[in-house]
Amino acid sequence: MLRSIALGALGALSYLTAASAHVDVEPRQAPIGGSFKGAFRLSHGCDGSATLKMRMRIPPGFLNVRPMAKPGWKIDVTNGKYPKSFDLRGVKVEEGVTDVAWSDGNLPDAQFDEFVILGYLSGDLKAGTSMYFPIIQECEKGVHRWIEIPSGPKEPPEPAAELRLLPRR
Repeated sequence: MLRSIALGALGALSYLTAASAHVDVEPRQAPIGGSFKGAFRLSHGCDGSATLKMRMRIPPGFLNVRPMAKPGWKIDVTNGKYPKSFDLRGVKVEEGVTDVAWSDGNLPDAQFDEFVILGYLSGDLKAGTSMYFPIIQECEKGVHRWIEIPSGPKEPPEPAAELRLLPRR
């Protein structure tokens, strides 16, 4: 009996560790057709080593992106064409920020931090769906590629950060 309780506790602990071992965005949902400030939380490094860089792909429809400065980190922004034009407060836009990278920092494995962006969720997006932010976390030793988009009920090993899209307010 004691053995089955111990195994159950170990299973629960491993589930909780796996469930928390990815990049989360807060808040987890937002209405389309408005501004969105998202904090993307890294809760660990790579197998004990510190995080040195975080790169984020900006999904189509997330517009007018502005990353928040982080003391001790350098920010690089890449601009490019969108796969289609989007509505940004009544104006059609065809290009903008496609990638943001924070680098030259040092986030120890035993600590967590948040990387924040501000932008606009186009009214062209579909409420009731999800927007995914693929992220690559580079460490002193190793890399996590948080880029997998779920395609079924089971969460992939390294899922992209998910934002649920709500109807306009």
